[in-house]
Amino acid sequence: MPNPTPTAHVLRFDSFELDLRAGELRKSDIRLRLQGQPIQLLGILVQSPGRLVTREELISQLWPTDTFVDFDHSLNNSILRIREVLGDSAGTPRYIETLPRRGYRFIGQVEGLVADALEPGPPTEHFAATPAPIRSGRGRRILIPSILLPSLLILAGVVLWFAPSFHRASAANIHSIAVLPFDNLSGDPSQNYLADGTTDQLITDLAQVGSLRVISRISVMHYRNTKKTLPEIARELNVDSVVEGSLTRSGDRVRITAQLLRANSDEHIWADTYERNVGDILRLQSDVAQAIAERVRADLSPQQMARLRFAPTVDSAAYEDYLRGRYLFTDYFYSTTQLRIAQNYFQKSIRKDPNFAPSYAGLANSYLYLAFDRGISPQSAYELAQQALTKALQLDPDVGEAHEALAVMKWRYEWDWAGAEREFRDTIALAPSYDCAHEDFSSYLSFKGQRAEALAEIVKSHELNSDFNIDDAELELYYQLRDYKALIESGLRTVAAEPNAWGNHYALGVGYEGSRQLALAIPEYQKAVSLSDGDQDASAALAHAYAVTGKTAEAKKILLDMLTQSRTSYVSPYMIAAIYAGLGDKDQAFAFLEKAYRERSPDISWSFKSDLRLDNLRSDPRFQSLLERLQLPAPSAPRS
Repeated sequence: MPNPTPTAHVLRFDSFELDLRAGELRKSDIRLRLQGQPIQLLGILVQSPGRLVTREELISQLWPTDTFVDFDHSLNNSILRIREVLGDSAGTPRYIETLPRRGYRFIGQVEGLVADALEPGPPTEHFAATPAPIRSGRGRRILIPSILLPSLLILAGVVLWFAPSFHRASAANIHSIAVLPFDNLSGDPSQNYLADGTTDQLITDLAQVGSLRVISRISVMHYRNTKKTLPEIARELNVDSVVEGSLTRSGDRVRITAQLLRANSDEHIWADTYERNVGDILRLQSDVAQAIAERVRADLSPQQMARLRFAPTVDSAAYEDYLRGRYLFTDYFYSTTQLRIAQNYFQKSIRKDPNFAPSYAGLANSYLYLAFDRGISPQSAYELAQQALTKALQLDPDVGEAHEALAVMKWRYEWDWAGAEREFRDTIALAPSYDCAHEDFSSYLSFKGQRAEALAEIVKSHELNSDFNIDDAELELYYQLRDYKALIESGLRTVAAEPNAWGNHYALGVGYEGSRQLALAIPEYQKAVSLSDGDQDASAALAHAYAVTGKTAEAKKILLDMLTQSRTSYVSPYMIAAIYAGLGDKDQAFAFLEKAYRERSPDISWSFKSDLRLDNLRSDPRFQSLLERLQLPAPSAPRS
């Protein structure tokens, strides 16, 4: 007589709840990261508490008959992943007992099952497995007529010969991947940085694989502690596969467990565990990246393969400081204070380990963007960034982050347009999925007025980073193209979506002013000044608008404030020139433009060609002289 089907779909043991229908494991109402084969395996064991479930039974239920994998290896890794999530151990088990060479027994107290269901019965909906014939040597003995044995042996040999091909085929057609935030299972929240750093570095390593589209760190961090299923996450990120894993640190030892799953079906493709000393954390992360690249049959050039295999040792404290600095720099959102803190972390990292190239690249970036925010003079920023980048590239000539910083420096400081484009392309060749490189390259192409090429890079940035705002990128493009009608349309969308982002109000104000709607432009500039706490660019735009509408006193007050501020801190001479231009004082405007030129101000390289505040200067020979010295093409005709 068949055993009855369990009526309960949620099984409880200690503080854990296993939802068989949803395929979810929760602890104190928090969904734990356990999916794919490991959660299916846990479901099978928990439904048969106290009973030995043989390895043969588990393999038959977990893998279809046409799957060719290293079953023992995959099963062992699934058990290890379950134990990590449950906080269990093989030596002193609380939940899963190992019977060597035989199988596993769930020894925890389970609630939620009717008595008749404690013997194995039909699985619930989520854990339903197609019955599979027991493979030769892995289950009950099957009597085979001797006359068929030679044929079956030949067939078995053919299958084994082609088994690697079948296995590789299971991972074929994977072209995009998301690395979800790794769990910190160390029991020490202070080690969260190491788990996040592992996630970040694995994304960085996989971003070098040209045949893979790798989703950015910013996009995947939204899924920390998510209750969404893998198929849901995959649909939102538009990826074929997902990597999830965990990190455990004990003393100077770090263990990483990772698994690769086909996203739309939770199909388990690969899993493995790696353990090394903390100083070899980069080697460990590189091993994981190589294994994933091999499993998805990534098309790697010899240079890319060598790059993946290159992983220097690093002082653990230095690496921690680097990770903290990188996090602050990546998410600084135009905060000069946060940039300075990031700069400090990079400097601390370098002091602890002077041979770690990424810290120098991060330091160079912090200097460059401090200058963009006018928190440091361009000359100081350029010298310090150049020193840091030189050292970074001496230590490792293939650091993509360093090449990207070099591209930005050549563009915004050296005004080496050809060199900047070459470095951007080199960066993308080194790391095709590095979303920051595509984002900055789109800005550079916008500056060059290359509309189609800039839009193509904007699309690539959005594919890699779902948080990347296409409208924001288009604001830059339309500003450079002087397409004021499009600037208004995009500005209205971005202001509606992010009303507290001062840059959106600033861009909308430029659109209005370029379309000769100054009555609408001034309120947008005022909001930009207020929301940015007096950003120099926003203030100069407001002063210019005041000047050209006859509000001379208001314009001169902003000008006087800037001149006074320049005695104690850095103020961009370009912005002062823009106000003088609005007031009609061309001599003073050109005097400050020449100062900006001598200082190699980032503002002049970004704005000079397209800035409507300088329109009344364009017919002056002095303007043409500056344009020629900068080797810039003539600006686009305004489109209002």
